[in-house]
Amino acid sequence: MKILIVENEIYLAGSIASKLADLGHECEITNNVKDALKYENFDVVLLSTALPGQDFYPVIDKFKDAIIILLIAYISNDTVLKPIQAGANDYIQKPFMLEELVRKIRHFEEHKRMKALLQSYEDYIQYTLRNYKIDDIDVKKVKLPLLIRTSKIPYADKFVQLYMSEMKTPFIFCPATKLVQIDKILKQNPKEYLYISNFQLLKNDEQERILSFSYKKKIVISTTDLELSVPFDTLDIVNKAQGFSVDEIVTIDEYIRHIITTYQDRFPDTELSKKLGISRKSLWEKRKKYDILKKK
Repeated sequence: MKILIVENEIYLAGSIASKLADLGHECEITNNVKDALKYENFDVVLLSTALPGQDFYPVIDKFKDAIIILLIAYISNDTVLKPIQAGANDYIQKPFMLEELVRKIRHFEEHKRMKALLQSYEDYIQYTLRNYKIDDIDVKKVKLPLLIRTSKIPYADKFVQLYMSEMKTPFIFCPATKLVQIDKILKQNPKEYLYISNFQLLKNDEQERILSFSYKKKIVISTTDLELSVPFDTLDIVNKAQGFSVDEIVTIDEYIRHIITTYQDRFPDTELSKKLGISRKSLWEKRKKYDILKKK
């Protein structure tokens, strides 16, 4: 990494630079703010808060995207609190061991990397789920455990993503087929938030076993089985969008819903039910089940 050392104690600055160079870092040293502001693009800035007669805040402002660690002689509002509020990341008090300084640098380097990685994941998830709209659901009023019944699992994924964002709470994601992992979490980690997707893929006895452990747990379960009933809160998310992608496998229910919604105004019920291979009574029951209104 490129490290800028802004320190008026030249011996100390040289010692730090020498030891960091031995670890493979590229260091530059300056003993004043004016020269420090001439530099560009550093990963880390080690900034003394004891520069006689100099305002070091412009250094913090210029290198706000770098890891800024304050080199302080004593702890006070002026040496620690205010500079950190201005954008510095941390401080280390003189005299200090180089190992402690390196530990701090590595800690913030990893934190910065993980933050960027997390943002990439969030951007990807938001892009992937951008077409699944559930804006009318207030996640703050939802109680867990919760079963989400939906024709498309991504609607449930969207709900969990919104819940995590609104409640600042991470979930452990488990496809329903990972039974061993699910059992372990439910039995040993009751405080963890768990999201089990595609619950419909499990056998009845497997579903019953998981549900028996889910009561009073912080868990969300998603399924495309619109008839599944559980002894806790249920949320039905209806797919209001027409159509589906040609490269995805859809459920029979979803296909029938799509056909009814798309073609009910083009064909009379007798012809529509014939095309679907069901009776007119069954067509009426499907409309009621899917909450589809026919225009008069």
